[in-house]
Amino acid sequence: MRSADEHLQHIYGLLRPPVPVTVSLEDALGLVLAVEVRSATAIPPFDNSAMDGYALRAADAPGTLTVVGESAAGHPWNGVLAAGQAVRILTGAAVPAGADSVVPQELVTRDGDAVTIPGATASGSHVRYRGEDAKPGDLVVPAGVELRPRHLAAAASAGVATLEVWPKPRVAFLVTGDELVAPGEPLGPGQIHESNATTLDTALRALGAVPVDLGTVGDAGDAVRGAVEAADADLVVTTGGASVGDHDPVKEGLADAGVEFVRVAMQPGKPQGAGYVGGTPVICLPGNPVAVAVCVELFVGPAVRALRGVPEPAWEPMPAAVAWRCPPGREQIMPVVIEAGAVRPATTGGSGSHLVARLAAAEALARVPADADAVEPGDIVMVRRFTA
Repeated sequence: MRSADEHLQHIYGLLRPPVPVTVSLEDALGLVLAVEVRSATAIPPFDNSAMDGYALRAADAPGTLTVVGESAAGHPWNGVLAAGQAVRILTGAAVPAGADSVVPQELVTRDGDAVTIPGATASGSHVRYRGEDAKPGDLVVPAGVELRPRHLAAAASAGVATLEVWPKPRVAFLVTGDELVAPGEPLGPGQIHESNATTLDTALRALGAVPVDLGTVGDAGDAVRGAVEAADADLVVTTGGASVGDHDPVKEGLADAGVEFVRVAMQPGKPQGAGYVGGTPVICLPGNPVAVAVCVELFVGPAVRALRGVPEPAWEPMPAAVAWRCPPGREQIMPVVIEAGAVRPATTGGSGSHLVARLAAAEALARVPADADAVEPGDIVMVRRFTA
């Protein structure tokens, strides 16, 4: 058996490096920046006023000055201020040539074209200088950032209209099983409601991928292979039918197509597969719902983040609040809740792969090494909150 970390490295090795694309600012939200943004202009591009008031020479205050014009945002006063003169100025408007400070309007008295400045003012008061925020060529947004509105606003302010980003990967998925019935439909003998498609569709969206639902495929290997071969995707994920039973259609359909099926030393999620079908990377997960949720966190999420250019979130050490048992020889991936900086299993059923109805109680996963047969209160385990 290979370890979960070894299996993840194998999956990483299957992925094709993404190719950046150029998009408008409006289409960049949520994408990851591939090429850093540097300012195309000075920000601000000219000296401007931080207040409504009067632009003047600091050397003329205090005193009574003659108002010779007005500078408003987008409508600068184009003259040159002389000694004894002031210009009415509004917030954001260009400071006229010759002026070196702005006095707020509430501090002055105006009478017609005369404005009285009662006290001294320092040179540079209430002036935002050209390039104070950024100079041409300064770094504004670094590569690797998942773009949010504040990043796009900064790029726009820097005069940048388009961005080079990593595109959202298309990830196709299919589920298998003749026993599966859509949620809301009545159950017949031996049937269960299907949940893995919901897990994958919503998880892929949360991870920043474009999900492509290939549907539910019955227990027939040729149907599985046909669906995977026809998928237009950067990655395909299957669930179920990957073990050693008599009715394992994923293994039957894909083993000869380029997918290697292995046992991974983990609980839940031992039966796994990974490889290529027609040049497309394929990850084959077990079918039990909790195993699928766990494998999304350990394998699918990292693959999507790698395709998006997103770094992998760290696992953090936390103490166990209670004791629990572990499977010998396999790393245990335990759904847990976090209370007062410590963790405990989210359910009394532990990490059983069938306990999907109780999965909603969990807020994180804890990893217990394969050489541990039990966790005692205070033992340190590696924990990460769900990323999808």
